[in-house]
Amino acid sequence: MRQKHLYTNIKNLCGITTGFPRLKVGKQLNDFVCVENAWLLISEKGTFEQFGEMKDIPEFSGNITDCSNKLILPCFIDSHTHLIHANYRESEFVDRINGLTYEQIALRGGGILNSAKKISEISENELFELSYERLIRAIETGTGAIEIKSGYGLSFENELKMLRVANQIKIKSPIPVKITFLGAHAFPEIYKYNHEVYIKIICDEMLPVISKENLADYIDVFCEQNYFSPEEMEIILEIGWKYGLKPKVHVNQFNSIGGIQSAVKNNAVSVDHLEVISENDIVTLKHSQTIATLLPACSFFIKIPYSPAKILIENNIPFCLASDYNPGSSPCLDMKFVISLACIKMNLTPEEAFNAATLNAAAALELQYDYGSIEIGKKANFIITKPVSSLNYLPYSFAENCIEKTIIN
Repeated sequence: MRQKHLYTNIKNLCGITTGFPRLKVGKQLNDFVCVENAWLLISEKGTFEQFGEMKDIPEFSGNITDCSNKLILPCFIDSHTHLIHANYRESEFVDRINGLTYEQIALRGGGILNSAKKISEISENELFELSYERLIRAIETGTGAIEIKSGYGLSFENELKMLRVANQIKIKSPIPVKITFLGAHAFPEIYKYNHEVYIKIICDEMLPVISKENLADYIDVFCEQNYFSPEEMEIILEIGWKYGLKPKVHVNQFNSIGGIQSAVKNNAVSVDHLEVISENDIVTLKHSQTIATLLPACSFFIKIPYSPAKILIENNIPFCLASDYNPGSSPCLDMKFVISLACIKMNLTPEEAFNAATLNAAAALELQYDYGSIEIGKKANFIITKPVSSLNYLPYSFAENCIEKTIIN
C-alpha cells in the first residue's frame, strides 16, 4: 500500500492554486504562486494533502525527501502532440536548410504524406514500442499528462492502427493520455482532387468505428490552404459531435482563412497554432470559451512567425503552450524548452509561460480539476528540479536539463 511522503526544505514550491481560477487570462497569468522554504505532504492516495512553510512543518515519521536548494512545481501538460509516427524526417530538415519551405516540401510528397506512407509499412506492435519510448522521454523531461493525435494514417486501416496504438499507450501509461482523431490531417494523394470522397470516408466509415470502439476523446482537422477549408472542416466537426468527439483543431498556421470562426461556431475546446491571426480572429476568440494553443517549437524549427501571445494577454484570451511534437516540424518533447522559447521569442514572463504550460494546458485537455497546479486534493504529479537559484533560471538556462525527477502518482 502506498504511504504518505513528505518533501522538506523546498527552496520554492511553485504553481500553487486554491480552487479558482481554473484557467488564467490576462494579468492573472503573471500570478504563479510560490512558497519559499516549504514542505509538501503527499497522501496515501497520491494527491497533494498539505503544504506550508518549514517553520510550520508538522511532526512526521514516514518517508521524507530533503529538497534543499531545489524547486517543486506541477508537471507540464502537453496538450498537442503527434507522438505516434514510424519515421523521422531529417532529410526534410536539410531541404529547409537548402531553401525549401514546409509547404513546398509538402507539395512534392513530403511532410504529412511522407509519414503516412511509413505508417502503412510498420506493424502495430513496432509502432507501439517506438511511440511508448517517446512517452517515457516526455515524462523524464517533466510532462505529467499528454495528448496524442492520429493523422499519419490517412486511410481507414491506418488511422485505426494509430488510434489503437494510442489506446495501448493510454492503458500502459503512468500519466493521463487524451486521444485525438486527426484523419483530416491532409488529403491522400488519391483524393487530392476529390475531397468529397475522402471526407465521406472519414464521416461514414472511420467515425462510426472510432465511436463504437471508443478510440478517441477529440476530433481534429488541419484547416489551411492546400489542406481542409473551413467549410470542409465544419462538415467533419459536425459529424464528430454526433459521435461525441469534441473539436481541438489546427488553424492559422500559415494563413487566416476563417478556421477560427468555424472552430468557435462548433464549440471547439481549443484552436491550435495561431502563428497568423487577424483582428477578426481576436474578436471571435474574445467572445468564446475556446482556448488558444500556442506552439513555439514549431515556429523555431521551421522558421515561421511566433504566435502573438502578448496580444492574447491584452485581450484576455486564454491560451496554453504545447510542444507540437512531430517528426517534421517540431521534433521536441521538452516542454521546458518550449517555455524558454515562449519567454525568449514571445516575450512572456516566466510566470506567464509556466501558467500556460501547466494550469491552462490542463484546461485544454479538460484535466484542470485534477492536474496542472499544486492544490490540495489534486493528483500529485510534480517535478523536482536539480539545485537551481530561482524559477527564472529554468527558462533562462534553455539548453540545460534542470529536472532531477518527475514524480507521478
